[in-house]
Amino acid sequence: MRIIYFFVLFMVLQGLSCVSPGEKAQLAKPSSQQYSWHEQERIMFIHFGMATWQGREYDNFSTDLKKVNPSKINTDEWCRIAQSWGAKQIVFVAKHVGGFCWWPTATTDYNVKNIAWKEGNGDLVAEIAASCKKFGLNLGLYLYPGDDKWGAGLGSGGRTNDTTKQEAYNKIYRQQLTELLTRYGKIKEVWFDGTCVIDVEDILAENAREAVIFQSPQATIRWVGNEAGFAPYPAWNSLYSTDLKSGVATAVQGTPDGDAWAPLECDVPLYNHNWFWSKANENKRRNVDDLMEIYYKSAGRGALLLLNATPDTAGVIPEGDVKQYAAFGKEIARRFGQPLKMVSDKQGKEVTISFDEPTVINHVVIMEDYREGERIRAYDVEGYAGGEWKRLSSGSSVGRKKIDYFGDIAVTKVRLTITQSVAEPLIRSFSLYKIDNTPELKYKEDAVSKDWQYLNSWMPEMFSNGKASINLNLTSYIPVPGQYEVLFKETEGKRVTVIDKAELFYDGEKTLPEFITIKDNNIFINRTAQVTNETSILLKVTFSATGENDSKGSISFRAVH
Repeated sequence: MRIIYFFVLFMVLQGLSCVSPGEKAQLAKPSSQQYSWHEQERIMFIHFGMATWQGREYDNFSTDLKKVNPSKINTDEWCRIAQSWGAKQIVFVAKHVGGFCWWPTATTDYNVKNIAWKEGNGDLVAEIAASCKKFGLNLGLYLYPGDDKWGAGLGSGGRTNDTTKQEAYNKIYRQQLTELLTRYGKIKEVWFDGTCVIDVEDILAENAREAVIFQSPQATIRWVGNEAGFAPYPAWNSLYSTDLKSGVATAVQGTPDGDAWAPLECDVPLYNHNWFWSKANENKRRNVDDLMEIYYKSAGRGALLLLNATPDTAGVIPEGDVKQYAAFGKEIARRFGQPLKMVSDKQGKEVTISFDEPTVINHVVIMEDYREGERIRAYDVEGYAGGEWKRLSSGSSVGRKKIDYFGDIAVTKVRLTITQSVAEPLIRSFSLYKIDNTPELKYKEDAVSKDWQYLNSWMPEMFSNGKASINLNLTSYIPVPGQYEVLFKETEGKRVTVIDKAELFYDGEKTLPEFITIKDNNIFINRTAQVTNETSILLKVTFSATGENDSKGSISFRAVH
């Protein structure tokens, strides 16, 4: 028996020693759909709707449909423009919040059949689908879950303000989604802006097997949490499945130890900050330096960049925009088209590249084989110069791509060391560059402050039976869509303060609770809808305290990086 015992113990220990940390951790990994989507790196958004004719961000139903005639539409040209900056897919807004549909749907009269264009015989979704196929681009479709005509407005996720209309609207929306997913070939991305409270799981399972899903309980990709085009760093592709199923998870929920895979998509308009065309908005066009800053902080942090285009009332993307997209694509190619040296497909914790003589570099690009999950958790990059190793950069998450930049340095060797990993690191590639004429990365979304700002305070007399409530007017603090944080911090007293409930109201209408995440004494707010000067934003918070009756505290606010 003793011999058997030791034999069994030996086998157990042998088995444990053969289990790698990655196997213990059960790393989340991408599906084939997620991987092929992520590999595109750049996608073009197209916003085009009745708001275009109104010079607004949202349709106010003032447009005479008989005068809507974008007679110069050329979807082939839209595809050429997408390709000019390296986009591999187009996501077309088939229906925005106002409810106008760019395809001949049977669900509403508010659609392309009732405009002057092609005497009501047009189908813009069909045209963009045909052009994408012709140019080898993938197609994604945006179908806003809400509809103003049904009382399911901004932030509703498709929930009607009149509950007696909900079942009828559910049928309408399900039919619209089915039409889009069955008429126009393979759809690679389905966009549910905000989230979708209507049950469409069966429709997606049957008709969108090859697609990734943006938001909703069926989400397989995540909104980054802002519309500035920036991913925070580190930017992990995994998160906990409980967070993902909320339908509104963002980069904030990212964790390398998550059990679900959902990469980040960074959406950003070319006009700062407008999604729809107007002549005035052309003056807000971002320059190439701004776009490169966005590229470094989206694709360069392992996320995917979704950059908007918006045709004018003739259906033409403005000439100045076209030139800017082409210049952006040319600048990406100039900087990263040809590395000085590169190694590929390496396993292990160290990769070294050598030069025959001192060579100046100022960028490195690291790519991980993330098909096996994100194994790299920390790394250092060092250059051998002047007879010693000097640290050039360091980081944590790598995922699909990590771009690091630093001052010019002449080196004879460059070493990538994985200082922390789960399982064997898989280096897809490690590339070195010397890039001239690169302005300092300094772009900011000007309207948003990322510093803590004082909002309000609480005092002992606010509590009754340990409970207190406060209304916070955030109208002037949220000028653009993004992710925001409210912090409750005790300044005096020995009471422990706990946030019990938080509700968000836009123009007096309560939004979905999914847009708010309470974490410790922080409230994270997701604002996906465009903010206008007409929008009032109110946060109602109920909190409690235990302990001595002397609690005082401050409430602060900031935009999340």
